[in-house]
Amino acid sequence: MLAVSNRDPGLSIQDGPEGETKDRDGLLATACGGLELRSPIMPASGTFSHEMDQVLDVAKLGALVLKTTTFGPRAGNPVPRVSETSDGMLNSIGLPGGGFEHFSESTLPKYLHYGSPVVVSISAETVVQFGQMAQALTLPGVAAIEVNVSCPNIEADGKAFAMSKSATASVVAEVRASTNLPIWVKLTPNTGELVDIALASQNSGADAVVIANTILAMGIDAPTQKPTLGNVMGGLSGPAIKPIILRMVYQCASKLEIDVIGCGGIQSGVDVAEYLLAGAAAVQVGTVSFVDPTALVRIEDELVDFCRSQHHSSVRELVGALEIPGHSINTAVNQMDVAP
Repeated sequence: MLAVSNRDPGLSIQDGPEGETKDRDGLLATACGGLELRSPIMPASGTFSHEMDQVLDVAKLGALVLKTTTFGPRAGNPVPRVSETSDGMLNSIGLPGGGFEHFSESTLPKYLHYGSPVVVSISAETVVQFGQMAQALTLPGVAAIEVNVSCPNIEADGKAFAMSKSATASVVAEVRASTNLPIWVKLTPNTGELVDIALASQNSGADAVVIANTILAMGIDAPTQKPTLGNVMGGLSGPAIKPIILRMVYQCASKLEIDVIGCGGIQSGVDVAEYLLAGAAAVQVGTVSFVDPTALVRIEDELVDFCRSQHHSSVRELVGALEIPGHSINTAVNQMDVAP
């Protein structure tokens, strides 16, 4: 089950004296993917909306990563679209929405007044569409573009762009030619070539990679003899996938020169610290917010507590600082043998 902290969000440590607040701000401040962030913690695409400003201070978040918008209108997948698992969640939403033109006119303006960097997430069915969207969404107030290449490529019989080095490289190069904004590429964990695909993203002009999207999975309701999702299969997120994504972040971070953003199963400040130690420059938090809408603020408080308890003056001190006896992060990353 997803965990909910008993910590009262009204007792946030940020409510201390001015000097303590400044120390906190300095501890959390970092840089990632071409942006200066007040915190390494941000919401994952599709798990956050402006209505959450009723329960947390949105301006305090490292960045606002918006729900993925598509080239044209989409109805989304059949219901049910969400199913709880023993240690996470399955979803098959299908990116419903009115298309990027509707997004830029009606959705985007709702996020521009908070002061946090706004990251627009885009998905398309062809390379050209990705470029057209990137160009059209290079707008005042947009700080970066997250390129969701986990979507089907109709030019390759529906195979997701992120399953192929060449397809991913083509998309990133097209987006790079279409915008001067920082580009974050959100990759799929459903490939055995993740490091190579991340390198292809870097070599084609990406400023950061997001590791990773959800893991392909399914659920079955035995009494009804039916799948728990209307689309049969969907993406698994939540605590169950954290060890897998943590390993992927560790592998990619040692090989890339650009930043890695970790995304998968984060529920606490210690989870964030683990991702930073594995080499992530920042993290995205998603599934836990469906259980605890104040989780983003709570997790930030817990990260500050952890850093102070370990005598760190900045979260940057944690990035890539994993200690492995007898190994460096660079030599250990390719160790793929499983202990007996």
